[in-house]
Amino acid sequence: MKHYEVVAAVIEYDNKILCMQRGKAKFEYTSYKFEFPGGKVESGEENHTALERELNEEMDMNVSIREEDYLLTVEHTYPDFAITMHTYLCKVDKPDFVMKEHISFKWLPVSELDTLDWAEADKPIVKWLKKQEF
Repeated sequence: MKHYEVVAAVIEYDNKILCMQRGKAKFEYTSYKFEFPGGKVESGEENHTALERELNEEMDMNVSIREEDYLLTVEHTYPDFAITMHTYLCKVDKPDFVMKEHISFKWLPVSELDTLDWAEADKPIVKWLKKQEF
């Protein structure tokens, strides 16, 4: 089974978290689900710099992420592949971005995150944020 190292951003602005909705995907079980934005770590890349690159490529969002912004790592196995997802907090000064890879988005307070239909790998992040009373 294919395994991917990926990164995800918990993007915070004005006490709300950015939730991105995927479009139709290769696999039905990831299609139209909400996720924290991010992507694959390329060979030789550090996790936080991979996340900066992914946010820039997918959303035209230029952010500086430090290794100290790390929150948690999620291991998840889908039917066709497995991921190790390293998650970072990313506080932004303005909520501006360009939606290139997703079909919709919502800014929600942590208390409302579990109202969305999340990708399975992202659900532990939602649970962690609620538990932290983030």
